[in-house]
Amino acid sequence: MGNSISRRTLIKRGALLAGGFSIAGGLLETAQASPVIKSPSYSFPEVWSERDIPMDPIVPMKARLSANENPFGPCDKAKAAIMEALPTSYQYPFMALGDLVQKISDFEKVKKENILLSSGSSPLLMAAGLYYGKPGTNIITGDPSYADLPSKAERMGAKWVKVPLTADYKLDLDAMEKAIDANTSLVYICNPNNPTATVLDKDRLKSFCERVSKKVTIFVDEAYIDYLDDPQGTTLIPLVSSGANIIVARTFSKLYGFAGLRIGYVVTQPETIKKLTMYSEATWSISATTLHAAIASYQDREFLDAALKKTIASKNYLYEVLKKEGYTYVPSVANFVIFPIKMDGERFVGEMMKRGVSIRNWKFNSQDWCRVSIGRMDEMEAFASAFREIS
Repeated sequence: MGNSISRRTLIKRGALLAGGFSIAGGLLETAQASPVIKSPSYSFPEVWSERDIPMDPIVPMKARLSANENPFGPCDKAKAAIMEALPTSYQYPFMALGDLVQKISDFEKVKKENILLSSGSSPLLMAAGLYYGKPGTNIITGDPSYADLPSKAERMGAKWVKVPLTADYKLDLDAMEKAIDANTSLVYICNPNNPTATVLDKDRLKSFCERVSKKVTIFVDEAYIDYLDDPQGTTLIPLVSSGANIIVARTFSKLYGFAGLRIGYVVTQPETIKKLTMYSEATWSISATTLHAAIASYQDREFLDAALKKTIASKNYLYEVLKKEGYTYVPSVANFVIFPIKMDGERFVGEMMKRGVSIRNWKFNSQDWCRVSIGRMDEMEAFASAFREIS
């Protein structure tokens, strides 16, 4: 019928109502013209699939310290907002999308068209991996660092160039810059870095991004930035307003306690948003309940400060446990700590899991390492008890 309104048209109109949505428009306008992208399968680390769920009821889970989650969240305001949003959750959350974008825009002092929301930052990391990871290109990262984006790019045919960390376990910006060649499509910077929980000097990183982004796109993953003393003084988001060719990713999955609720975003140039939305559902993958929870808890300093204080207390307890057992560790600015262990990493993970504690292991610099996420104090005490038995 001539006056019928299709679902696609409705979504387009709703996006306009939400305000500033070149964010959704890019996806909607290119949906029919773009090739169908079948994302590569993703296998969670073994510790998340098998060892994190004890099959033997004799060994109950005492401490889940393997996923860098915030065990103190989400805040009460977010929980209340979820309940209030349920009656109307049958509706597309057009206005809520606009409300959250406006909040981020106001706080970060960027234009709304520079913001792209998604169900966590993971879909946007994937989108970047798919777009920039074309055969014949290469993506440069630290080693070790968060592997989500580069691993997906590698599956698409790109070369993954891994640059070793410095002696103090930080990303080596000089070596990463030297590794750039004519085929480099993206430089990935995770700051603070995962799994080392180290942070770069803010002025040095800013200078690097200003200089290097003139020849190649830089993706700065700030998933753990809320754990720093001065997130606003450290973030690279202001460079986007100055026109720099960078992508800055943020997530609610860490200090906000939204790992299971799933919401995050990137701040970048509108042209880059159009590229990313060709490879991701982005905005339209977020549930109405999650959106309202995010709006209610965004920059809730009372909750964030309290969660941060408890995280620091648990982390200091962990430091003391490690020192008493004769272990060193890499000083952490985030909600996890990495330290060298004295046995095979996989065996260590297995022995801890037998005692009801899940952790992660890495191997680099010819050394086995354990990464412990910071949990509640009772979880840290469970870690300590299990650790003393096998340390």
